[in-house]
Amino acid sequence: MEKAKVYFTDMRALPGTNLLMKLKKLMYAAGMNQIDFDGKFAAIKIHFGEPGNLSFLRPNFSKVVADTVKELGGKPFLTDCNTLYVGQRKNALDHIDAAYENGYTPFSTGCHVIIADGLKGTDDIEVPVNGGEYCKTAYIGRAIMDADVFISLTHFKGHEMTGFGGALKNIGMGCGSRAGKMAMHRDGKPSVDPELCRGCHTCAKNCANNAITFDENHKAHINHDNCVGCGRCIGACNYDAISNTNGSALDDLNCKMAEYAKAVVDGRPCFHISIVNQVSPYCDCHGENDTAIIPDVGMFASFDPVALDQACADACNAAPVIPGSLLDDRLHEHDHQDHHDHFTDVHPTTNWKSCLDHAEKLGIGTKEYELVKID
Repeated sequence: MEKAKVYFTDMRALPGTNLLMKLKKLMYAAGMNQIDFDGKFAAIKIHFGEPGNLSFLRPNFSKVVADTVKELGGKPFLTDCNTLYVGQRKNALDHIDAAYENGYTPFSTGCHVIIADGLKGTDDIEVPVNGGEYCKTAYIGRAIMDADVFISLTHFKGHEMTGFGGALKNIGMGCGSRAGKMAMHRDGKPSVDPELCRGCHTCAKNCANNAITFDENHKAHINHDNCVGCGRCIGACNYDAISNTNGSALDDLNCKMAEYAKAVVDGRPCFHISIVNQVSPYCDCHGENDTAIIPDVGMFASFDPVALDQACADACNAAPVIPGSLLDDRLHEHDHQDHHDHFTDVHPTTNWKSCLDHAEKLGIGTKEYELVKID
């Protein structure tokens, strides 16, 4: 397979231009205008951010994408699917409220918000996964599959279960209905190290499935019969007391995520944009955001989501570490093992490469890319 082209522009904006103008120029340079949008519905898959978190993408970026789709004759809408865990995005009404609270209104973005899997996360379509090894079918939010064109607009950042959250995660995990998310997470159920547990109950407050209880010594225990494997407790614990002890389960999760991404993108025009700024160590699903681990990098676009994720990861790993960040803390731990990878250094049990390897095997794209820089 020949190298995919990934287009890049940095975050510098001198007088006479701005980042929104640079984003539009990037999209045209990368060929988004080659897609036939005329009269077609275009799903723009985005993460609206959990209220309280301030590292999610500003809605201004989505307006540029939506306006461009309309200029090309399309009918855009912003979309995401409901979540498994405690928060304000478990049903469509709360989810839309959260989107509006974070600035994603029709007035600011120029298009409507549609929660793809409906009111309770049950409005999905079972989609065949061509070549799937872990999932023969995928449960995808109906509105996403009803769209004629699919666009991913991704905030590239760290993630406690997948290493980082890039385009493939935004597509695969993000487009899965609640049933789909449960299917992907099924094998990855965490456990508690009682030596590290402080009994603060933060994990239990973040569990939507009543899976966490406490013993007479105030140590947490996770009931795997109730646990759906969403991993929210891992990120919620400030003392690293919760981890997924089944290392292969995280690789399986990454592979399932790639297969769900394939179900979404197969058979229709797709385009992918990733913005690498405010690279927080955890997902935007959290109701808080920690200090970024590296400086802002730039904006990337491609028809190939695999090459896009690889290019973003390479750029991040070439960036310096921000002093005082979680990554800096990890690098200075007395027993730290340097993985020479920022995301694995932050979350040592994760392996983001397994997702890209499997996505390449499935034919979604290639990890080999040519980086084309746009001023």
